[in-house]
Amino acid sequence: MELSGFELARWQMWITGVVGGAAALEDLARRTVSNWTSVAALAAGLICQTMAGGWKGLGLAVLGAAAGFAVFLVFYILGGMGGGDVKLMAGFGAVIGVSRVLEAAFWTALAGGIIALAVLGAAAIRSKIQARDGKAPGPVAIPYAPAIVVGVWLTVLANK
Repeated sequence: MELSGFELARWQMWITGVVGGAAALEDLARRTVSNWTSVAALAAGLICQTMAGGWKGLGLAVLGAAAGFAVFLVFYILGGMGGGDVKLMAGFGAVIGVSRVLEAAFWTALAGGIIALAVLGAAAIRSKIQARDGKAPGPVAIPYAPAIVVGVWLTVLANK
C-alpha cells in the first residue's frame, strides 16, 4: 500500500493531532513528555514516510528525526528546554520529514513565544496576589509541548 501526497498529509494531521494532543496534555498536567509519546510519533512517522516514499521516504523520516532532535538540542543544553520536548520534536521530525523541520521550528518558536507571554502575564498577576497575601512567588515553568504541536500542525496544514 502506497500513500499519495494527500493521504500522507491527512495521516500527518491525524498523528500530530492524536500524539500531539497526548503530549500537550501530559506536559500541561505533569510538566513532562513521556518517552512513549515521543516513540509513538517517531514510529508513526517512520511508517507513514515509508509508505509514502519507500526506502527514500524512510531515509527522509530518519533525517527528519535527526534534524528535529538537533534543532532543539541546543536549547536543552542551554537549560531552556526539557529532554522530552527535544525527543518529541525528533518524533515529529520523522512525521513531517527533513525538508519541513525548520519551518516547524519557526512556527513552534512563534507559538512558544505567544504561550510564554500568556504564562508570564498570568504569573505576574499571580505573584502580585501572592505578594499581597505575604507569599513568595514560585518559579515559572512554561510547557513547550503545546507549542511544538501547534508548530508542527501549522506546518502540515500549510503544506497540505
